[in-house]
Amino acid sequence: LVDIPGSYSLMALSAEEEVARDFLCFGGADAAVVVCDATCLERNLNLVLQTMEITPRVVVCLNLMDEAKKKHIRLNIKELEKRLGVSVVPTSARSHKGLDRLMDRVEAVTQGDVPAPRSVKYPQSLEAALALVQQPLVPLLEGRLAPRWTALKLLEGDPVLLHTMAGFLGFAPQENPAVAEAIQKAREILSEDGMEGEALRDAIVASVYQVAEDVCRGAVVY
Repeated sequence: LVDIPGSYSLMALSAEEEVARDFLCFGGADAAVVVCDATCLERNLNLVLQTMEITPRVVVCLNLMDEAKKKHIRLNIKELEKRLGVSVVPTSARSHKGLDRLMDRVEAVTQGDVPAPRSVKYPQSLEAALALVQQPLVPLLEGRLAPRWTALKLLEGDPVLLHTMAGFLGFAPQENPAVAEAIQKAREILSEDGMEGEALRDAIVASVYQVAEDVCRGAVVY
């Protein structure tokens, strides 16, 4: 087990987030357990959704269920699992409740019971751009990185991440002629929609928050 720095996001706006993201992407993890606070799940789902874009092997640990009960917060676990597409295990770590079941789910995921996580739905122009870039990436990546997530990061163009990615893969995906052409066409689509630089990043963040809100609506009752 590797305990990576606590983060609310994997957008790499801090050293902790960068370490967490890079380990999930390039550290060879068999699965990821995302520990969430049951008293403020919607805020924590930001991290869950971003992790699910990197790997499908995710188990959500919904901790502090005892605190949620004290605050009269009811969480529909089955509904959350249905909406997220991954296992959600309620726990109260201080009293060791739910920890055995959590590790049972982790074992199942690492042994091949791979879930089908929900994808974040982005604005139409970004979805079109992602589809363009993703297509030539699939044969290149050979399953080593998630093509959709890789396409998203190539469009974001974070130089630090792209350098680390090239080191991990042994080549820079954006330098492949087919990928480079797809990125150029994708950027034209985004540019027509005014989605460049900070506007692109804002659209990505807003989409993640919107899905988090949708997942919690009705499944979490205050």
